[in-house]
Amino acid sequence: MTSFFFWGDRMIVTTAGRTNEQMIEKAKQIADELQIPYIPRQKRSITAIQQQIAEPVLVVGKERLEIHLINGDEPLFFHPNSASFRAKRILKGESEPFLQATKLQKGMTFLDCTLGLAADSIIASLVVGEKGKVVGIEGSAHIAYLTKQGLRHWESDVVELNEAMRRIHVHHADFRSFLAQCDDQSYDVVYLDPMFEVTIDEADGVRGLKQAALYTDVTAEDIEQAKRVARQRVVLKDHWQSSRFEQFHFFVYRRKTAKFHFGTIELS
Repeated sequence: MTSFFFWGDRMIVTTAGRTNEQMIEKAKQIADELQIPYIPRQKRSITAIQQQIAEPVLVVGKERLEIHLINGDEPLFFHPNSASFRAKRILKGESEPFLQATKLQKGMTFLDCTLGLAADSIIASLVVGEKGKVVGIEGSAHIAYLTKQGLRHWESDVVELNEAMRRIHVHHADFRSFLAQCDDQSYDVVYLDPMFEVTIDEADGVRGLKQAALYTDVTAEDIEQAKRVARQRVVLKDHWQSSRFEQFHFFVYRRKTAKFHFGTIELS
């Protein structure tokens, strides 16, 4: 069982407002797993709890887990978001910019250095299939835990999507440390999707994520490490105005109306 250690603030666990014995038991199990306190909800609002205990609160509900950060605008929770309709299009035989850049095929290995809520890794897993492998690295313990649980338990109406989510390996780690420990050419594709230098305010599913995300810049050394670990290519997803593409010599797949582009460094 993986242990998650929450950087900076500790966290507490409670249940949703309308609770039952099953949710209480689940909350206590999570608290034990994460080695953090469980407190009874006792009909209090999350705001009232945080006024007494100034820590993030993991709320166990009937359908999902939510993390309420201190002074957060929206709770953070797992949802496949765009991956759901993207998967349905791909299963119909359509392609998309992510796949044009990554050139993923069945049986390939894919390392996502900035997993987030795993939308792109879900698509990668769908495409590489059972004989492939998708590994996701997430530096924020809050996001890593939510994503790991979400990928394990979320049920969509598409069997192939559910199977793809279950196959993803989630690691809570600093991607630089993880890359440094990887063997040369150990993944076909190494993928980087850092928080954009320029904010896209209306980006779907990102508003809650932004509160807990780590704003780690990408350095020349990071790109060199990614090139060492990748067999075929390094792929960067970034804002269309990003300076990183030119700085690190990526070939850019430019799309006229898109607010982000994909760039690649081909290695073979």
